[in-house]
Amino acid sequence: MVITEIFKSIQGEGTRAGLPCIFVRLTGCNLRCTWCDTAYAFHGGKKMSVEEVWTRVDELAGRSEKMQGSQAPVPLVELTGGEPLLQEEIYPLAERLIASGYTVMIETSGERFIGELPREVIKIVDVKCPDSGEPDTFEMRNLEALSEKDEVKFVLSTRRDYDFAREFTLQHGLAGRVKQILFSPVFEDPAGKWAGLEPRKLVEWILADRLPVRLGLQLHKFIWEPATKGV
Repeated sequence: MVITEIFKSIQGEGTRAGLPCIFVRLTGCNLRCTWCDTAYAFHGGKKMSVEEVWTRVDELAGRSEKMQGSQAPVPLVELTGGEPLLQEEIYPLAERLIASGYTVMIETSGERFIGELPREVIKIVDVKCPDSGEPDTFEMRNLEALSEKDEVKFVLSTRRDYDFAREFTLQHGLAGRVKQILFSPVFEDPAGKWAGLEPRKLVEWILADRLPVRLGLQLHKFIWEPATKGV
């Protein structure tokens, strides 16, 4: 498989935001969202076997070292990209990590079918909004493949995106399908390639419509410079 980076940080988004986490970022993506902040993962990368990836995760998690005092290994792993489901090795890797006792999450664009992943994997599935530049790419079969432990995420850059996300959420009864629905405002690009959506404005819309959703902010972009890699 081709890997862009493997690193230890905190989880920046979703219901596990703030928790220590090992990230495995796979190379390659078949979508080109206007606000993408990981375009560096589209190309390049390093070829690694499933065994090599698993070994590196174990090293970063602290499982390959003798624990001292109250220290404990990091139990959370996220598989991300790019689009991780483009590489077939993602399935044996997920199985290997689960068998090793990790809590495994995968973040995917929603364009690929998630139903072949091990049932233990926590799926964070995007639904692309109109102003992402990739509307109508969501694989509708994913609605039935979602479970009560999974999360659905909408990345919003405009009021039009918000209206779309609100209607999709209500029309498909997402609150009854998944653990959490995340409305995440686009973070303004430091280089000025795209504008952000003010979080307070999004909160006002959510409250006005009484939506059963959670505001999602990218914590790592408040801790480090927004363009920093490997965090």
